[in-house]
Parts: sequence; structure tokens; C-alpha cells
Amino acid sequence: MSGEGDRPRSGGVSGDAGGTGSDVGGAVEELLHEVATQTQPAPLPDAPPMRGQGAIVTGGSSGIGRATLIALADSGVNVAFNYLDEGPESRDAASILEEDLARRGVEVFARAGDVRDSVEAGEFVAEANARLGGLHILVNNAGVGRDRALWRMSDDEWSTVIDTNLSGAFYFTRAAAPYFRAQEYGKIVFVSSVHGLSSEFGLANYCSTKAGLIGLTRSAAVELGPSNVNVNAVAPGYIRTTQLTAHVPAEILDRARERSALGRLGDPQDVASVILFLCSEVARHITGAVIPVDGGYLI
Repeated sequence: MSGEGDRPRSGGVSGDAGGTGSDVGGAVEELLHEVATQTQPAPLPDAPPMRGQGAIVTGGSSGIGRATLIALADSGVNVAFNYLDEGPESRDAASILEEDLARRGVEVFARAGDVRDSVEAGEFVAEANARLGGLHILVNNAGVGRDRALWRMSDDEWSTVIDTNLSGAFYFTRAAAPYFRAQEYGKIVFVSSVHGLSSEFGLANYCSTKAGLIGLTRSAAVELGPSNVNVNAVAPGYIRTTQLTAHVPAEILDRARERSALGRLGDPQDVASVILFLCSEVARHITGAVIPVDGGYLI
């Protein structure tokens, strides 16, 4: 059994000479007292408003892109988006969204385009910067799916998904990086997927791109971090009303609901709210992160 002499003396540090231990112990006790009596954490300094900033959202005319544009515009951010022209329906959707965003009192620039074209990506970024009075945010959202077992997947089904989801995001990031580096400020968000973290049958092309976006997120975070650019990704689960789930069989969606801890599918606004957070200065010390927005699908 230990004797009384084995116990540290209150208010002192054993082994100190000349009373120094007592002084140190008293300072420690005073500090602990201050911490113990502090009922609230020190507030963060006021974050600068997003109003007046400029943002690009690729593939913005529907689903997560549309919800993100609305969330940004409601925060006073001037917005630009591109969309794939697939006929009158896609053009009408883009036009309606453009008018809706303009009614929110922000500058809006929209254009049909193909993110797979690197020259076009550079031209779009340059014009958006000019039209919006600056560029501060890039959301790489454009994406497609061409699901098929890999041994039946055609070259076109592979390359279309790779070129759109991964190469397109790279082209826009490369084009925006000089603006962000010059002003030493920027926010980039990649829209990845839970399928970039956990694969499923028939999604070899899609999973490859979404996993690639996570790698691109982390690489860009390392390279652009010294220029005060935050680069993050969101990984949505199954989200209602998006083009990617519009053609998903009902039994797969039912299985996704059952697998989700919350027992439901997500809405585009669920993802947009996280993107908005990552684009704000509240998230200024977050970079290289991948945030699942999946209702607990992965747990």
C-alpha cells in the first residue's frame, strides 16, 4: 500500500527547489479556476458576409446545382451556371431558374455548355468573373451516370462519365485557380458521392469518378491552401428529384431508404445547405474534408 509520501502535494510540484514549485502550482490552479468558471466559449470573430461575392455552379439547372444556386443567391452571392443543352425542356428549365435567381436581387449569368470542353471551361470562368464582378466560389456539381455491368460497359459509357464528372471538374478548377491565387481567397466544393466511398454493382464508371473527385479535392486543398483557398467535397447519398436518381429502379431506392439510419432519401436542399456552409467563412478552417450528406447510409 502506498504511503502518504507517495501522493503529490496540493498546490506544488515535487522536485522543485526554492519555492518555484509552489509558484507554478498556484498559477496552474488559477488557470484551471478560470477555465472552470467560463460558462461560454469565446465567440468567433464576425465572419465577413458573402453578399457581393461571385460563384460558379456547374450543371446548375436542376437538382443539387439548382438548390445550391438558390441558397447562394439568397445569401446575396452573384451566381453563374452552365447546363447541358438537351433540347427545349433543358433550355426552359435554365431560363426559369435564371429569372428566379435575378428576382433575388443578384447578378446572374447562365450559358449552355459542355464541361468536357477544356477551352469552353476557361472561357466560361473568364466571362463569369467579368459579369459577376469577381469570382470567389466554385461548386463542381456537373455529373452524369451511365450504369452497366463493367463487362458490358461500352467505351462511350465509360468515357462520357469520366470526362464529365472528373475531367470537367478538373478543367473548371484549373481555370478558376489563377483568380483565387491572385486574390488569395477562394472556396471550392466538389460534389462527390457516397459511391466514391463505397461501391455498388454496375457503377464502375460512376464510382471511379466520384472517388477521383475525393482525390482531386485533397490534392487541390494541398496545392491551393497556401493561397488561402479552402477545397472540400460533399458526398451525397440518394437524393430525390435529381437526374441521377430519376431513372433508378424503385427497388433500389427502397433499399436505400432501408439502409439509411434516418430511413429516408435526401432532398437537394439538404446538400445545398452543407455546400453553403463550406463556402462561408464559418468553415474557414476546414479544407480537404469529405462530408457525407447521406442520412446515415454509410454507417
